[in-house]
Amino acid sequence: MKAGFAEQDITPKSGMEKPGGYGKDFHGNNVHDPCKVRISVFDDGKNLVALIGIDALAIPREIVKNVRIKIREACQIDPDSILIGASHSHSAGPLDMILPGEYDHGSPLVKHLAYEMSSCADPEYIKEVEEKIVSGVLIAKGSMKDVKCNVGMGHEDRVSFNRRFIMKEGFTCTHPGKANPDIVKPAGPIDPGVGVIGAWDKEGKLMGCVVNFACHGTTGPGGTSADWIYYLEKTIRGVMGEQAIVVFLNGACGDITQVDNLNPYSIDFGERSARFVGTRVGAEAVKVLVSSEPDELTPIIFTTRILPIPRRKPSSERISRALELVQKKPSEVDSTEWTFAKEIVLLDALIQKEPVANVEVQAIQLGPAVFLANPSEFFCQFGLDLKSDSKFPYTFPVELANGCVGYIPTEEAMEEQGGGYETRLTSYSNLEINAGRLIVSSLLDLIGELTPGEVPIPTKAKPRKVRWTYGNVKPELC
Repeated sequence: MKAGFAEQDITPKSGMEKPGGYGKDFHGNNVHDPCKVRISVFDDGKNLVALIGIDALAIPREIVKNVRIKIREACQIDPDSILIGASHSHSAGPLDMILPGEYDHGSPLVKHLAYEMSSCADPEYIKEVEEKIVSGVLIAKGSMKDVKCNVGMGHEDRVSFNRRFIMKEGFTCTHPGKANPDIVKPAGPIDPGVGVIGAWDKEGKLMGCVVNFACHGTTGPGGTSADWIYYLEKTIRGVMGEQAIVVFLNGACGDITQVDNLNPYSIDFGERSARFVGTRVGAEAVKVLVSSEPDELTPIIFTTRILPIPRRKPSSERISRALELVQKKPSEVDSTEWTFAKEIVLLDALIQKEPVANVEVQAIQLGPAVFLANPSEFFCQFGLDLKSDSKFPYTFPVELANGCVGYIPTEEAMEEQGGGYETRLTSYSNLEINAGRLIVSSLLDLIGELTPGEVPIPTKAKPRKVRWTYGNVKPELC
C-alpha cells in the first residue's frame, strides 16, 4: 500500500468577500492562520483515491467537476475516486454562495439582489483554488511511499452541541439564546465520534492523517482563518511532527456547532473557543493514531451516484410578497424579513433555470473504513443513521463534499412542531423534504456493493514459560 500527502496555501487576499452570511462582508488585513487545501492519496496497487479537505465554507459542484477533469488530464486519476470536502470555515475565502454568472438569466432586480446585495464567490479566487487543488494532487501523487495505515474512532463529547431546541411553545428554535428559560430540551443529537486514518512510512513517521468530526467551523478566532481546524492540525503536528499533513473532512454537522446554549457563560466564540475545540479533537485524534495497529487497509474501492432531487417551490403569493418587500431598502423594514424575502426572489429565479438539483453521493472504501459523502449541510441524525446501519467497522459521513446544496433537515424538523433556521426556504437550502432519507438510502445502497476489509490487529505473542529472572523470586524479608 502506498500513500502521499500535500498541502497548498489558499489564504484569501485582503478585501475579498468573506462567505457565511446572506449579505456582503469582507476580509481585512488580519490573518489569524493560513487557509489550506490538504490532500491525501492512497493506492493499493489496483485503485487510487484522493481524499481532499479544503478550508472553505463550501465548494461548488462546478469547481469539483473542473478540478476532476484537470486531474484526470494531468495524471489519469479517475474523477469518481476524488472526494473534496469543505471544512465549513466561516472565516475562509470566497469560494461559494452566489457564483459568477449564476443569475445572469434573471431580471435587473434579480441581478442586483444576487450580485450587489448577497455574498458572492470571487472568480479570481476560484481560479487560484482550482489550480492549487490540481497541483497539490500532483505533488501528493508524486510523493507516494510504501506505508502502513491505521484506522480508529475516538470520542469527544465536550466541544460540539446541537443548536436546535424544542421550546415551551411547542416549536423548535435555532440558537434560542444562552440559558433561555423557555428551552425544554435539545431537538437533536450530537456525534462525538472522531474518525481517524493515519499513514506511517518505513521509518515509523506519520506522513499524514485524515480526521472526520462533526462540528461547524464558526468559532471565529479572529481574522482570516481555517477556524478550529487550525488547532486540530497544530495539536497533531505538535506530537507527530511538522511533516504530518492533517486532512480534515467534516461530519454530519448541519445542526451542530460549538455553541452550548445551555451554558450561561460566554465562552463560545473567539480564540479561546477555537483553541478549545481544535485541541480537544486533535488530542483525541492523536490517541487514536498511537492506539490502533498499522497495516495495509485494503481493498480500496470507490463508487458514486447522481440523485436528481427537485427543489421546493415557494407559493406565488409568497413570491409576490417578497417582490414587494425587496423593492424597499433593508433599513426601511425588518432586516431579517428583507433578507429572506431576497432569498425567495432569488430561489424563484434559480428554479426557472434549474428546478432539479443533481446531488452526488459517494462511497470511498479503505479496507474496514468507508467515507460516505454528500454535498449538503447534513443533519447529525442522518450521519448517526449511516453509522448504525453500515456494515463497516468504521463509517465516516462527510458533508459539504463534491458540491453544495444547503441544509438538509430531518423530516421531523419540517413538521408542525419543527422549525428553526435550517428549515428556512432560501436560494441556498431548498431541496424536497425527503432529500435526507433519499441520500441515506442511496449511500447505504452504495456500500451494499462493498465488502469491508479486515481491521489490522497486533501480532500475537507466543506463549512462553521462561520467567523474567529479576521477578521470579519470593518476598525477601531480610
